[in-house]
Amino acid sequence: MSASPVSADEDTDQERAPQSQPMLPVALDAMGGDRAPDEIVEGARQAAALGIPVLLVGDPDRLGDVGDLPIQPAREVISMHDDAAQGVRRKKDSSLVRAAEAVRDGRASAMVSAGNTGATMASALFRMGRLPGVARPAIATPIPVPGGGYTVLIDAGANSECAPAWLVQFAQMGSAFSRLRFGVADPRVGLLSIGEEASKGNTLVKEAHALLASGAAGPNVKFIGNVEGRDIMSDAVDVVVTDGFTGNVALKALEGGLKLVIGAIIDVMMSTEETRAASKVLLPALAPLADQFDADTYGGAMLLGVNGVCIISHGSSGPKAIVNALKVARDSVQGGMVEQVKAAVAAGGVT
Repeated sequence: MSASPVSADEDTDQERAPQSQPMLPVALDAMGGDRAPDEIVEGARQAAALGIPVLLVGDPDRLGDVGDLPIQPAREVISMHDDAAQGVRRKKDSSLVRAAEAVRDGRASAMVSAGNTGATMASALFRMGRLPGVARPAIATPIPVPGGGYTVLIDAGANSECAPAWLVQFAQMGSAFSRLRFGVADPRVGLLSIGEEASKGNTLVKEAHALLASGAAGPNVKFIGNVEGRDIMSDAVDVVVTDGFTGNVALKALEGGLKLVIGAIIDVMMSTEETRAASKVLLPALAPLADQFDADTYGGAMLLGVNGVCIISHGSSGPKAIVNALKVARDSVQGGMVEQVKAAVAAGGVT
């Protein structure tokens, strides 16, 4: 069984040991996302009220009332429709680039963005750089499991084409993430395939399976073999490893399926007087489940393998999601996520 996670929505500031020195602020891309900048700034203000230091990065003329929050000016914006790499190269005064530079230059401890995912990855990679030995950074996305806990899906979209050795590193990084983020002492790692047998899958999966089964990921990776798509939202596995193309398709399919099911349940509940009356009894019991499946609760995904903490939030993130993303960034910095990932990769024998 997986250990019960501490939700990003549960603040634990009073339980934290005092730091020897103040934490550097988290650089927040105030211009990224469908609801930027107003709701992004509101999330930053709420997080600051909880004691999380935040550095807003964006156009001061467009940010509105930021209270006492410091601002790193950035006059350009990489939109959702911009090419990721070209946007980072051409818009050097963009909020995403300036946020990554703040981490690189030691003015911020982490970066958070709900903007263009590809540009967020490119900004972090180009400005922060990769950790030693990391072939390719990967996106680790928490997937809620009914009844409690999360499965870590890695890679969820950073690398559409992969080499077998990269999947070994994803297993190492995903295991470190699961331990620190969700408190799983010995994460079970599965390789996403079309069947549980070692002989199933394409060439990439078969070769990656052989490497993982041989112990190439090191002693801290508990490989349990192949898993299937149906296992992602179950307690059968803690970390699911795959290439970014397959992972992103699986992620979007799960998101779409959950949205469809939740919408259908609501439609049934509101369809007649009888079902509306019954819903008054059922809704209090269903509310915690709906909250668990709400992406805003866990704040976002993490780009692992770069030399800094980078949180990628959903494009539709509002204040709640931004607060939780900033909490995850803070916890990752204070828990030494980058150092843990670096050590995990160094423990394996494949590069």
